[in-house]
Formats: sequence, C-alpha cells, structure tokens
Amino acid sequence: MKKIRRQRGISLRKEAVFLISYREGEGLIVEKGKISSLQMAMILYPAIVATAILLVPSLTAHYAKQDLWISPILASIIGFVTVFIAVRLHQLHPGKNIFQIIEETIGRLPGKLAGLLIVFFYIEITGEMTRGYGSFLVNAFLKQTPLVVTIASMIFLCAFAVYGGIEVLARAAQFFFPLFFIPFLFLILLLSPYFEVHYIEPILADGWVPVIKGAVVPSGWFAELFLIVFFLPCLTDKGKAMKYGILTVAGIGITLVTANLTALFVLGPTLPTKVYALMNASHYISYADFFENLESVTMAIWIIGAFVKISAFYYVIVLGIAQWLNLSDYRPLIWPIGILIVEFSYWSVPSSIELARFESRTFPFYSLVVQTLLLIIIFVIASVRRKGRKKLGLSE
Repeated sequence: MKKIRRQRGISLRKEAVFLISYREGEGLIVEKGKISSLQMAMILYPAIVATAILLVPSLTAHYAKQDLWISPILASIIGFVTVFIAVRLHQLHPGKNIFQIIEETIGRLPGKLAGLLIVFFYIEITGEMTRGYGSFLVNAFLKQTPLVVTIASMIFLCAFAVYGGIEVLARAAQFFFPLFFIPFLFLILLLSPYFEVHYIEPILADGWVPVIKGAVVPSGWFAELFLIVFFLPCLTDKGKAMKYGILTVAGIGITLVTANLTALFVLGPTLPTKVYALMNASHYISYADFFENLESVTMAIWIIGAFVKISAFYYVIVLGIAQWLNLSDYRPLIWPIGILIVEFSYWSVPSSIELARFESRTFPFYSLVVQTLLLIIIFVIASVRRKGRKKLGLSE
C-alpha cells in the first residue's frame, strides 16, 4: 500500500509540475533549444536579404527610377516598427508563443483563425520563394535540370537543418554568414570601376510619390522580420533582443541601398528591364581577359542565402503548426510539410510570369497585412487591455 501511495504521489507531483509548466510556460514547450540575440540576427539578416538583393533593385527601379536608393530607407520604417512591436509584445507576455498571445488577446476562436492565417501564409510564401530559387538556378545556370529537382533537393537539405532544431539552424546561419556577406562585398568591389555615378541624377526629379511607390516593394521583405516572434522565446539574452533586432533592420537597409546603387551605377536606365539586376551587372566584370564571368559569385550568394532563408521559414512553419495545435514536438511534421512546400511552389506560382507579377504586386501588400498590420492590431489590443486591468487594479 505504501508503495502504491508513493507511486501515486510521484505521479501526482509529475502532473502538478506539468500543469505548472503548462500554466507558467504558457503551453507545451515545443522547442527547448536556446540561441543568443546575435545568432538570431544572423538568421534574420540572410532570411530577408537573400532574395531581396537580386529582386528588389529592378522592382523598385520600375517605380522610383534613379531614386530607387531612397526607397529601401523608407521601407526600413516597416522593419523597425515590426521588430519594436514584436519585442514589446513579447515583454508584455514573457514565455508565450505568438499563437498563445493572439488567443489571449482576441479570444480563442478568432485567435485560432488568425493563427491558421499566419501558418498558411508562411507555407504559401515558402513555396513561392523556393520556386523563385529554383527558377533562378534553372534559367541562369542549370538549363537542362528539371525544376522539381532543384526545388526538392533544397527542401531535402533544409529539412535536416530544421530537424536539428533552433540551435543547429543558428550555428548553420552563423557559419554561412561570412560566406554570404563577404562575396557580396567582393562583388561590389569588383564592380566599382564600372560605376557611372551620374546615373543617380537628377535626385527627386519627379518628387516623392514614385519613391514611396518604390518603397512598397521592399517593405514586403522588411515585414518578414515578423519571424522574430518565433525566435524571441528561445533567446538566452532577451535583454539584447531589441538592440540586435534594430541592428538587423539597419543592416538590411544599408545592404539594399548598396545593392540598388550598385545596380543603378552599372546598368543605368536599363535597370527596370532586368529581373536579376546584380547578376546582370556581374557580366561587366572583366580584368585582363582572365578574371571574368563571375556569375558564379552571384549564384553562391543566392544559394547560401536561400538555404538559410528557406530553412528559417521551414522551421517557423513546423514550429508554428506544432504550437498552434498544442503538440509537444514539431519533428513529425517536417517531412509532410516539406512535401507540401514543394507542391505549393507549383500551386502558388504556376509560371515565371506569375511569379514576377506576384512579387511586384501581390506580395508586398499580402506580407504587410498578414505580418506587420496583424502584429500592430494585436499589440494595440493587448496594450489597451493591460491598461484597463491596471485601472481596475487587477494583476496579470
């Protein structure tokens, strides 16, 4: 009898610990790994910049023309707002994931629907970015390779990084960060003798309206900093989250301004007609008829950046679904979601023409609404409710 009572006591204590961790940790801990704020920044930077440096220059030039370098500066405001609100929201609800915060703020059923929208958005966007990655490689380099091979091989590779968890993903991003950033600087340095700086004139000849229109496109990429909400609960130094988040936005803004100016100085008025502006600019590099054809540098930047970007989004999808469904582990979801991403790479964008139209017209507004605007609404409601509780003298 004593043995049975002891076993029951142990069982009850385990259940109590589980319930306390569920109440204090705000649900099942799906990800137990820990990373630093610097590692978070090294994930976020290539996750935003990887596709932006190739696509944004031509898309922005279509509206802003020679003033395309100003547009990322304006668009970075969206990044600063997104990061600031995400960190503040996490400070208001420490230890909770974004889905629990949403449900607590607007109610269980509306919260579940909003969470479903976020998950679906990331699945669709990840399918779109993998399609863009595959189309770039096939059209520019691997012309005889089936598109599905390039897409499926990248998803297969990213699945192993995601399976390792946030710590493995952070270490991979930390390792690849210099391999992504240094070739970009190397490319800019080699193109500098071909700069025609006069292409920047006249500045603001058509006023601010074209510049603002051009800023809409990169603002969609800056809104993707919403990813930070999934990494904040895993930080070991949460006090530095705001600092490194702001530095990440600033670094992305400087990189996009540099990429836009480089493309403008080399390609000039022909820039809006180019799809992958930096790759087209790299054709100009030629030293002593020997050091030339450096499209491979652009390809290396794209592949390394795409690996980190797709892995980050892939991880957020499986982690988000597990948190949304209150599962204890996200790993069983990795391979089914990987197959779904490959399928969405064809469903969401059936052709390269549709892909270009989606990136220039649909994606910026879609990204802003689902990520930044939703985050602002949740933050405003949470802040109002918090002030109401304080007035009523109620504690959290």
